[in-house]
Amino acid sequence: MRTLEVLLDHLMFPEGPRWHEGRLYFSDMHAHKVMTVDLNGATSVVCEVPNWPSGLGWLPDGRMLVVSMTDRKLMRLDADGLKVHADLGALAAFHCNDMVVDGKGRAYVGNFGYNLYTDEAQKPAELVMVTPQGAASVVARDLMFPNGAVITPDGRTLIVGESMGHRLTAFDIQGDGSLANRRVWADLGEAVPDGIALDAEGAIWVASPFSNETLRVFEGGRVAERIKTSQLSIACALGGPDRRTLFILTAPTVDPDQCRAKPASRIEIARVEVPGAGWP
Repeated sequence: MRTLEVLLDHLMFPEGPRWHEGRLYFSDMHAHKVMTVDLNGATSVVCEVPNWPSGLGWLPDGRMLVVSMTDRKLMRLDADGLKVHADLGALAAFHCNDMVVDGKGRAYVGNFGYNLYTDEAQKPAELVMVTPQGAASVVARDLMFPNGAVITPDGRTLIVGESMGHRLTAFDIQGDGSLANRRVWADLGEAVPDGIALDAEGAIWVASPFSNETLRVFEGGRVAERIKTSQLSIACALGGPDRRTLFILTAPTVDPDQCRAKPASRIEIARVEVPGAGWP
């Protein structure tokens, strides 16, 4: 049994953790902020995103990309502030969510597909690719709530969590960034994949909010480890100087109003044996 240590608490709803240049970047979604925290717990605010920030990544020139959820835009942090990198309103069925950015600066952005916060029936969603120049196109359809995603170190495979499909789905990345050879990478049974992180043995850490755990899963579905959390496990990342610190972002609820009324979400950490790999 691993022991989790609280690195940071009193957050509203942390999402999209990314280790970058010595700090963990993350979106505190319902506080409308992108923040950082170091391993000593020191924080800073990077920028404010009024329409709910989520997935994060970086262009090759170092500029940060941020998913702006409710207006379905991908934002770019320039020296003089946030700018629209791509408007996904005509391509994404509902709120945009997590994403992964590859080594060439291509962003792959998922969306809900339907209104999660009402009684609307589940509907499939798209995965949208945005080039470094801001051109956007749909590269996969009929995904059940595409959420956290990773790209293997060779840049040739993208794996995305389909939250409402209870599975991890893989694609081959083509030279132009399009996706081919769709296949089930792992069936997760009752687990609901949210944020995910890839390690150097090819296993994927999967945050599963509604079972209050983070799983380490190999291709084919073998679960090598389960870490139980006291709250919903929302997202995870591997970072630290050696990429052996597992960051698990937890929240007491997914209800936005409750998150804002009583900030009780946390970032918790544990040391693991296998370091992170690939993107993010």
